[in-house]
Formats: sequence, structure tokens, C-alpha cells
Amino acid sequence: MDIGGGYHYFPGFLDRDAQRGLLALIRAVLASAPLYTPLMPGSGRPMSVRMSNCGPWGWVTDRERGYRYQRRHPETGEKWPPMPGAIAALWAELCAYPAMAESCLINYYGARARMGLHRDQDEEDFSAPILSISLGDEALFRMGGPARKDPTRSLRLVSGDLVLMTGAARSSYHGIDRIVPGSSALLEEGGRFNLTCRRVHGPDWQHEVPR
Repeated sequence: MDIGGGYHYFPGFLDRDAQRGLLALIRAVLASAPLYTPLMPGSGRPMSVRMSNCGPWGWVTDRERGYRYQRRHPETGEKWPPMPGAIAALWAELCAYPAMAESCLINYYGARARMGLHRDQDEEDFSAPILSISLGDEALFRMGGPARKDPTRSLRLVSGDLVLMTGAARSSYHGIDRIVPGSSALLEEGGRFNLTCRRVHGPDWQHEVPR
């Protein structure tokens, strides 16, 4: 469903069984790449979400070096786990892009976590979409324009919903105002996982051959 501004909304795309299956895959990823608390550049202020990644590249942030992609977990030093096939399949099905996603950022939102308005600008090719997958408690997703002060609108995301950001949306401010604790029973601990699949490099960039 095209909801304007480069945002495409797929309500209830994942049924309950698919959500449970994807959640199990994410928990397996987190067993080797545990959630950690990222720090804002400069101030060193901790973000309210905890995060991890899977795929060849992971998005990280810290006080000294700021926002970037890197190949290894900032705390364990280990390479990020491979992206589960079920996530790669969603990218291949929904994203009209000639190369596969290279990163899946895993954000965990506890009861009081939020994500301020921001733009995703650390990728090389802005023609590549971003695919967002919601698992767990409902979230109020805020969408703006290319300037921080542009008018915004909100979309209530529930578990199993997908959002595809293309075109103008790739340079638009967006964020999560809040989640609704207890609105889903998918996660035993409560809260919400948001998975964002991204292409880090252009379509012709070649990965090194694993050894």
C-alpha cells in the first residue's frame, strides 16, 4: 500500500506463525551477537534502544567515531552473524533493487524506549530502499520530510507489519515516538523488535570471499 512520500505500508504481512519463526531466528542471532546499548556521537549519551546486527555489515554508533557501518560487533569483536534466509527472502520479494541487503539492524524497544527523528544517511546508494519489520508491541511511527521542521504524520505499527522506504522517504526524517507496552504477547519479555534491512554499498560492490 503506497501511503505517499515514498513510504509503502504492508499491514499484517507476516502472520502469527511467520512472526514466531522470524523471532526464533532473531534470538539465535542475538545468542552470538548480543544486544548492547549504543552511545550518541559526541555527547556519549546512551540511546534508549538496545541493538545488534546480522549480515556482512552492521550499523553502530559511539562517542568517538559516530555513526558508521562495520563488520564486527563493537563489544565482542566477532563478525556479525549471517542474515537469516527468511529476512533475505523478504528483501528479495519486496525490494526492487538489483542487489541483496548487506545489513539488518536489530533494535529492541523496551517499555520506555523511543527513537528521535532522524535520517538514514550512512549508505552509499540512496536508490536502495530500506525495509522495516515490526515484531512485538505496537509502535507509533512518525514520518516527516527532508527538513527536521517539516510537518509529520503518524502510523501505528503492529506486530507483523512491514514498511518499505523508497524515493523521497530515503531522505526523510522519521522515528518512533513510543511503543504500547503489553499490546502484543509475541515477546515473552515484552517490548518490540524492529528489523531494518539495508544495502550499504552500491549494487556493483563486491564482497570479499570468506576464508
